Amino acid sequence: MILRVLVLTGGVLGGALASQLPEFSQQYRQRLGGAVDALAQVVADFDASAQAEGLTRTAALAQMHGTAFLDRRRADMTRTFGRYDQLRMDLIALNGAGPLLRTYYVARSRDTEVATAALSSFEPAVPLTAAGGIFAATGLLTGLLTVWAALKLLLWPFGRRQPARGT
Repeated sequence: MILRVLVLTGGVLGGALASQLPEFSQQYRQRLGGAVDALAQVVADFDASAQAEGLTRTAALAQMHGTAFLDRRRADMTRTFGRYDQLRMDLIALNGAGPLLRTYYVARSRDTEVATAALSSFEPAVPLTAAGGIFAATGLLTGLLTVWAALKLLLWPFGRRQPARGT
């Protein structure tokens, strides 16, 4: 009886945890959208300044040299442009994916800054969507099987032994 309760508890816990994955991917997507919007403003400001001087972005970056500050600023802006492009592509992929595939994209995200920020402010929610239900059911089964297998493995040495025949 205790073993069944432990297995059921593991299943319920697994279901509850897995059901939060779609909600986390939603909150991650919102954070990612905010980061893309903020970086878009920085990129637009730089491009407008370059254009006002009759320069392309590449030409403006090339002119940023001669002092340690300008060299550092050029490197910063180059990283900003790269991060903006990457996050924008990630957001496009997330927005185009269904609720089940979004969780996959979030899990393989390369931007730890956005993921960490989303995780630090994550608020669990009741899964009222089909994706939440699918993840809850999958987590329930995974939790049940994991706890069952772990208990079987732990209790295997203590299993019932058959008496020897013929003695």
